[in-house]
Amino acid sequence: MPLDAVVVGSGPNGLAAAIEIARTGRTVVVFEAADTIGGGCRSAELTLPGFVHDICSTVHPFAVASPMFRSLPLAAHGLEWVEPPAMAAHPLDDGRAVMVRRSVGETASGLGGDARRYASLFGSLQEGWSRLEDAVLGPLQWPRHPIALARFGLQSLRGAAPAAKRLFEHDPARALFAGMAAHSMLPLHMAPTAGAGLVLTLMAHVAGWPMPRGGAQRLSDALAAHLRSLGGEIVTGEAVASLDELPPAKAVLCDLSPKPFLRIAGARLPDRYRRALERYRYGMGVFKVDWALDGPVPWRNPDCALAGTVHLGGTLDEIAASESDAWHGRHSSRPFVLLVQPSLFDPTRAPDGRHVVWTYCHVPHGSDADMLPALESQIERFAPGFRERVLARSVMRTADVERHNPNLVGGDIAAGVTDLRQLFARPTWRTYSTPVRGLYLCSASTPPGVGVHGMCGHYAARRALQEVLD
Repeated sequence: MPLDAVVVGSGPNGLAAAIEIARTGRTVVVFEAADTIGGGCRSAELTLPGFVHDICSTVHPFAVASPMFRSLPLAAHGLEWVEPPAMAAHPLDDGRAVMVRRSVGETASGLGGDARRYASLFGSLQEGWSRLEDAVLGPLQWPRHPIALARFGLQSLRGAAPAAKRLFEHDPARALFAGMAAHSMLPLHMAPTAGAGLVLTLMAHVAGWPMPRGGAQRLSDALAAHLRSLGGEIVTGEAVASLDELPPAKAVLCDLSPKPFLRIAGARLPDRYRRALERYRYGMGVFKVDWALDGPVPWRNPDCALAGTVHLGGTLDEIAASESDAWHGRHSSRPFVLLVQPSLFDPTRAPDGRHVVWTYCHVPHGSDADMLPALESQIERFAPGFRERVLARSVMRTADVERHNPNLVGGDIAAGVTDLRQLFARPTWRTYSTPVRGLYLCSASTPPGVGVHGMCGHYAARRALQEVLD
């Protein structure tokens, strides 16, 4: 008898798709090319024995906010969340640091003349999150709360740089918003980078910016354990070179971005659809460094040690220039740097008294440049003496990032540009479906896009259940 479903890829979306199908009582097998599951949610000793580094993601606000993951008993499978005292910090050259805390009011109180503006904006968004959740974490569809979504859309569908200047009067709040919006991996004058800044900041207040105790691998392991408890199977170390190699199944769901998907499925796809996937655009890449340290980062402003994530980039204008450089094929001498310091709050990640830290900066797609000197200079700018604490480094250029996860073509951790053209119709207007009956995409290259939330897999599986597994 054929299987009900086969899933190719064991990232959070692939596992979510398999779980969605398995909990209806149907048979499903996941095939993973790597020896360990997880895709963008994996951990390894990248530097020295006993130092647990996350290969890609560490901080997972969307995993806590995800309707899919909230419905699963992941704590029963060993998942424990760690939430730092502050979600994010943004140090400035004058020694101040803007702190994003779980409370809207506490965050606003540190913004001086923009306190009232911040409290009004994010207090209102936090109160209305339940009316926005389906739209933010789902595909384009008729909204259940059109008025609330229309208001949010007017704020979101614009560039972050002009939005920051309209929303806030002073440099600290504008810099904070720029750092949040820079996660979009787009120039900050482009739409919808304001939406990225609003949503990521809002998540700090709605769900927090937590991390799995013991490393990102623990989230993947919990998802896999739940899948197996439902009767699902996972096969690792099994690279799929062609769909023809898979066992017979009524539905095949691929947790793959378009380029690797074309490698295994291109021969089955109609020419028009194949050409559409070939036109899919990947964006700027990342240059990532993991460090083993002999002590904590020596921040000039000690408040930065309260935050799991630290944004290093100075002012709005400086961050905007850095992102524009990477987008247009240039390497910034002062790149925007995203730094995560999990061992301050989770001592299981490093030996006693030692610490792990990782950072990345954005670079042109497929860049082979060595950004280590510029990246470390940005850290030293706000944490003098950082280099003296380094025991070992693991450096990943864009090709290394793609080698660890083939979905991240050219080092693009968003699995595709998230501008307006590709935000809703990812990777084509068919979203999860393909012209081939029973063949689906369920990766971050489908709506709602990048983020550890499993919703791409959830919606792709629901479509397969409706179309071929009913």
